[in-house]
Amino acid sequence: MKKILFLALCWTCSMGLMAQNQAYLDYIEQWKYTAIENQATYGIPASIIMAQALLESGAGQSELAVNANNHFGIKCNNDWMGAVYYYDDDSKGECFRQYANAAESFNDHALFLQRPRYETCFEIVPEDYEGWAYRLKECGYATDKNYAPKLIKIIEDYRLDTLVSLAEVGVFDPQAQVHQVYEQPKRPLKAVVVHKTEPIMVIHNDPEPEFKEPLTARQERDSFLLAHPKKKFNGVSYVTAREGDTYANVAFRLNVRERDLRENNDALGRDLMPGDRIYLAAKKSTGTKDYVMTFPGQSLWKLSQEECVMIEAIQKLNGLDSTIRTFRTRQKLYLKKVKDDGTR
Repeated sequence: MKKILFLALCWTCSMGLMAQNQAYLDYIEQWKYTAIENQATYGIPASIIMAQALLESGAGQSELAVNANNHFGIKCNNDWMGAVYYYDDDSKGECFRQYANAAESFNDHALFLQRPRYETCFEIVPEDYEGWAYRLKECGYATDKNYAPKLIKIIEDYRLDTLVSLAEVGVFDPQAQVHQVYEQPKRPLKAVVVHKTEPIMVIHNDPEPEFKEPLTARQERDSFLLAHPKKKFNGVSYVTAREGDTYANVAFRLNVRERDLRENNDALGRDLMPGDRIYLAAKKSTGTKDYVMTFPGQSLWKLSQEECVMIEAIQKLNGLDSTIRTFRTRQKLYLKKVKDDGTR
């Protein structure tokens, strides 16, 4: 009898897991393209977006998701002016954001992570989903101490890390689109599913477009510097990145090696963002001032760019651990070496 009860219990658990797996797979299929597009637009890994949505909303089946279209557990906060929904979470009757539909929730989640509180998350490359999971927990996204391991498990169980490769090649559209066509004249309109195919080559008799001589390397450089005026700080020339700039295309237009440009800016593995300084030569080993005061959450990389001092030099001058990327407390950082008499 006990054996029969045990087998029945195992069968029930197995069926429950299968139902949950199918619900997760259906949810991923429904929202994966939104996650991929949000990675391309906002820089948040698609794997993290999907894992958070699955965890926070129970694949769209939680009370918040069903009644408030809130798929990421985002609370009201002081700046929220939209509809609200009250729900017992860490405390009784907490205020959560309510949306008109689930798509609004995905969009608001992307905007929510643009806050300064989560700024350090974007120092981590999108492929490093483990780093993102732990950094989100450190920044206070959730109170659950196991939040990061839960996200990582969901990503690895459902191979959400493979969404990154789709984002890199720009696959944002579903595999099939529905078009309205006529079967024959005077017959009712019928919906036909048309799958993606290779583009059709069209032969026409239009005149050949006028040939334009490509720009020389010097012309490319001059054109780039016209739109990106050079400035100088700490004796090193730099330009400011604009929308659409990448280290690759900037290096091409300046006729330099991309790796050299990245090394000048301590930017191996980093993406270029609008407003970033791009130093055209190696940064210095000392700064223009004796020291600076950091603030909690400040990035070591940004400080290095602002003061035009190499990260390695700042670490050496202050005896910092090489793993430190952000400062948790306010502290004094020296930018020049201390002499034996205590002066600089």
